Amino acid sequence: MSAIVETLTAPVTFTTGAVKELFKLRDQQELSDDFGLRIGVEGGGCSGMSYVLGFDQKKDGDQEFLIDGIKTYMHKAHGLYLAGMQIDFQDGLNARGFTFNNPNAASTCGCGTSFSV
Repeated sequence: MSAIVETLTAPVTFTTGAVKELFKLRDQQELSDDFGLRIGVEGGGCSGMSYVLGFDQKKDGDQEFLIDGIKTYMHKAHGLYLAGMQIDFQDGLNARGFTFNNPNAASTCGCGTSFSV
């Protein structure tokens, strides 16, 4: 009998700029190997839901992905809101920070970190 191995496809992608900045942030924080990048959503913000992006340890209910060499944690329920999203990092004169291109968002606010479905 052979064992069935489930391979999960990561629900989000990173641009090259985002990957570069995430590695830089991780190295600056000198985190241990049990930390990964948490991507998720939470209630709040001017449009109803806000994005969560930060380094954290794995919690119950999390799925783990390896995206472009970055260990990533996401609660299973958040995949519904984030499937197909691309995370970018802007470092220009008018804007600096992570941006979220979410095809599931019906509307977003001016700050770009809040959305509704």
